[in-house]
Amino acid sequence: MIYAEELRKSLWAKNVPAKVYVGMRYWHPFTEEAIEQIKRDGIAKLVVLPLYPQFSISTSGSSLRLLESIFREDEYLVNMQHTVIPSWYQREGYIKSMADLIEKELEKFESPSEVTIFFSAHGVPLAYVEEAGDPYKAEMEECVDLIMEELEKRRRRNPYTLAYQSRVGPVEWLKPYTDDTLIELGKRGVKSLLAVPISFVSEHIETLEEIDVEYKELALKSGIKEWGRVPALGCEPTFISDLADAVIESLPYVGAMAVSNLEARQSLVPLGSVEELLATYDSQRRELPPPVTVWEWGFTKSAETWNGRAAMLAVLVLLVLEVTTGQGFLHQWGILPFR
Repeated sequence: MIYAEELRKSLWAKNVPAKVYVGMRYWHPFTEEAIEQIKRDGIAKLVVLPLYPQFSISTSGSSLRLLESIFREDEYLVNMQHTVIPSWYQREGYIKSMADLIEKELEKFESPSEVTIFFSAHGVPLAYVEEAGDPYKAEMEECVDLIMEELEKRRRRNPYTLAYQSRVGPVEWLKPYTDDTLIELGKRGVKSLLAVPISFVSEHIETLEEIDVEYKELALKSGIKEWGRVPALGCEPTFISDLADAVIESLPYVGAMAVSNLEARQSLVPLGSVEELLATYDSQRRELPPPVTVWEWGFTKSAETWNGRAAMLAVLVLLVLEVTTGQGFLHQWGILPFR
């Protein structure tokens, strides 16, 4: 909710007295709840702004699918004028904010110029890109190039690489995988690594657990000596101000299709309505993988970690009970003496 408040403040400061709503797919406030509030407030024009820097049919596209179904079934929404900002990874404010955060973290290393910058992005099934035309991979690679170009302007010429994390299920996902790449970098003698969560603007399970715990542990085991991680953008002022500018720039296109201007390094996905974007970039409507949550049990990376920790806690509790009561399997088997 803090994103909405900071964006609202920035819009009002730019003389755009807009209301800002938050809708999420898998937690409160749900998209449906946000839409109901929009209707109660009598909103007639809407700008849809996903908080994913790069567009993918599995992230922004998934949310747009939901909006499409809601719009079609609701008489009030059918005729609502709206436009979608499907991606904004190429915007100057975002690029400079990311470069600022990377520079700050580089200075914490003993030899900043020798640090390898490791961009880790959320993965998507390979078929989405190769068969369904998902622009995610192209946008991600261009995003990394733009950030490195900005760093080079600041005389930062660090080596860098891009890999993809969070794969689930038996199908092939975008490569290289983050875990495989960390092992390979260790074998190549890389000693200092700065992880950059390039597809996330807020801290959550995939940064706090997957990167900060699982991948850090793997990196250190693979021979990397110095590890750092760039924090998520959060409500960094330059970033929020640029998001507000993106909203303002989209206002003339509410209710109309805009033409993509690739020569000006605009998004690979043009501004447009929900239906127009889905018709162009998600026409096959492939079944999307279900979200993996921290408390999910089963054979996933996060589940393995938390299941293992639960088991260790259970063993510790049993051991304490054995020691304090003098009864249990360890005493019966003669491993611990009876009192």
